[in-house]
Amino acid sequence: MTEGEKSMAEAKKRLLLAALPHVAFDGWSAASFHAAVTDSGLAPGLAAGLFPRLGLDLAVAYHRAGDSAMAQAMAQRNDLGTLRIREKVALAIRLRLEAADRELVRRGSALFVLPAHMPEGAGLIWGTADAIWNALGDTSDDVNWYTKRATLGTVYAASVLFWLGDDSKGKSATWDFVDRRIENIMQIEKAKAVFRENPLGKAILNGPLKVLERLHAPKGTHDLPGHNAV
Repeated sequence: MTEGEKSMAEAKKRLLLAALPHVAFDGWSAASFHAAVTDSGLAPGLAAGLFPRLGLDLAVAYHRAGDSAMAQAMAQRNDLGTLRIREKVALAIRLRLEAADRELVRRGSALFVLPAHMPEGAGLIWGTADAIWNALGDTSDDVNWYTKRATLGTVYAASVLFWLGDDSKGKSATWDFVDRRIENIMQIEKAKAVFRENPLGKAILNGPLKVLERLHAPKGTHDLPGHNAV
């Protein structure tokens, strides 16, 4: 990173930190942005250049900062090698939520459910799922790369909604919820694996037309592997 890039990154961080006390009252809005500019002492032109969409860009920056904090926390753990994959995923989600302020996330959720900003919000959830898998050392480069992130994104999004309404001690109800969701996903993955190894499952995954070809083949030639001819 060049000196100029470091300077810009510091300016962004400075403005974001200045905005946080205002977001609880005014949301991720232009009002919070302008108040942050005043409090930070940054030149208005520079601030507008760093966050051209004002409060929206501040909300995006806050979310991504949370992803970075989670990744750093995961990198500092020395017990990951002793954990199962489901435990690692649950830990990453927990660290991600613990790095966030609930009221600021609540304000962000209200912003990203607006139709104009829903694609941005979906992209941020995908980014969090990607950050978690990267923190776990995922090296997949095929269709699994997409399915892992899509699946984890749904788990994380549901966990955030639960966490926002959780008043249990130590957020224990949220961590139980996360464990249950991950367990459900693991059961689905196990079922998919069994299906893929089943001869009929393999045939279906090879394409519906191949299944039809087998069904319409002359008697004695369409039996699936592992089945005796009648």
